[in-house]
Amino acid sequence: MIAPFRLSALPAAVLALGILLVALAPQAARAASFEKATIITRSGPVTFDVEIAVNAEERAKGLMYRTELAANTGMLFDFAVSQPVYMWMKNTYIPLDMLFIRADGRIARIAADTTPLSTQTIESGEPVRGVLELPAGTAKARGIAVGDHVQHRFFTAK
Repeated sequence: MIAPFRLSALPAAVLALGILLVALAPQAARAASFEKATIITRSGPVTFDVEIAVNAEERAKGLMYRTELAANTGMLFDFAVSQPVYMWMKNTYIPLDMLFIRADGRIARIAADTTPLSTQTIESGEPVRGVLELPAGTAKARGIAVGDHVQHRFFTAK
């Protein structure tokens, strides 16, 4: 014998699904925000499409759990004010070059070819406004050096 279908269970299931979708909507709806950032090097400008991380949650997650980062892309972290910055590679599966950037857009330090999954602290060495993470080897391959200027709306040129 086939058990009779209970209509009262259907509205409860629809309600539960609706609650789940509402709870997940902010994360699903928030698409990554990409902008252009250009670095003025000795050999000329180099432009990247950068994902923006401006709030504490975005900065904390960074590039964690990703398994690839396309050439000419990266993530730009904005700390809004100059401050000493401490990064790490916990739960980050791909090696990165980290460019620590002063408020005026000058690169203060480059931590090249960082170690995936490491919990070792990577320090800015001085107060910086932002950090640009690029695929490991990009800084060397593209001729990016300490003192080069990053052009982006976060940085004020002096």
